[in-house]
Amino acid sequence: MHCFRKVTEDLYWVGGNDRRLELFENIFPLTKGVSYNSYLLLDEKTVLFDAADHAIGRQFLENVKAVLDGRTLDYLVVNHMEPDHCAMIDDLALRYPDMQIIGNAKTFPMISQFFDFDLEGRTVTVKEGDTFSCGKHTLHFVMAPMVHWPEAMMTYDETDRILFSADAFGTFGALGGNIFNDELDFDRDWLDETRRYYTNIVGKYGMQVQNVLKKAAGLDISVICPLHGPIWRTDLDYIIGKYDIWSRYEPEENGVMIAYASMYGNTENVAEIFAVSLAEAGVRNIRMHNISKTHVSELISDSFKYSHIVLAAPTYNNSLYPLMDNYLEDMKALVLQNRTVAVLGNGTWAPQSTKLITSKIGEMKNMRLLAGSVTIKSAVKDSQMEEIISLAGQIAEEVL
Repeated sequence: MHCFRKVTEDLYWVGGNDRRLELFENIFPLTKGVSYNSYLLLDEKTVLFDAADHAIGRQFLENVKAVLDGRTLDYLVVNHMEPDHCAMIDDLALRYPDMQIIGNAKTFPMISQFFDFDLEGRTVTVKEGDTFSCGKHTLHFVMAPMVHWPEAMMTYDETDRILFSADAFGTFGALGGNIFNDELDFDRDWLDETRRYYTNIVGKYGMQVQNVLKKAAGLDISVICPLHGPIWRTDLDYIIGKYDIWSRYEPEENGVMIAYASMYGNTENVAEIFAVSLAEAGVRNIRMHNISKTHVSELISDSFKYSHIVLAAPTYNNSLYPLMDNYLEDMKALVLQNRTVAVLGNGTWAPQSTKLITSKIGEMKNMRLLAGSVTIKSAVKDSQMEEIISLAGQIAEEVL
């Protein structure tokens, strides 16, 4: 049975929710599911903005059919060709044989890579700045390459001032009937997942996001319709501001993230002492992660959030503890920068972790490494408390 919502007078949300999927892109844990958004415009010509994932295929097709209410589907706009949004294109092509597909020059080769149906006579190729009239509404196309695939684009409805933003401004999390941002407590229930989505999926492409934000600044936008998560119809400056901060790799908050790995509890003890030292120096905004029990996507999210990062890990087989190594490689791959980092290392017979972490941070762009890194041998001794407290005090002074 169909399940859709009206967005404006002639635009409908026809997407769906997947609460069964365990891993997004088979990597990122989904504790709250995910939505796949699609939008159908009823004008002189009917226009569908993006398809959906196979996981909600039946619901999606029923929604489209119900909103069309006997009309045919004239056009499909493909803003993004990733399978969670394009998987149902061939089903739509079969059901609506006269449907035309609107995309850019990079869209159609990807369609041919994913599907075998004949595109001959079915394509409308658009480029930056092109417009398309479907009756009362005029669509304006904005290229968004590498946000976060090369073919990505956005579509702006000049009539109702709606931006169909592809994966930009999206988030993890299934929608629960309330599909608009002003129906939700976004800070409480959605911000962390929005940050985790951006930093891990789009985070590498900050420069490209900045380019698109500059284009968006020239548009009079009243509604943002992303492909995942809530539709923004109020307080647009809030979410655009978050994207601006994240894509410039600036800290969202002054605070300290402590990410530690510990085999038998001794490195954890150093991290706990450091956290207490920060607290006693007046720091309230402290976030601790045991990286052996925290998915790396959450570590990356908080790395983007906080101004100061403390890394603590033991030496392992004369190298770096593997999960810390993996986290640092992800941090480097996602181009995190403009952070202040302190290092706490440990080792029993040949302590290497301080040196190895320091070396990896040195490979990253615009990262400031604090002098006075602390290395313990097996366990913390009273003689080292002063240097731990001193390093914590230096961070506290900067944060406060």
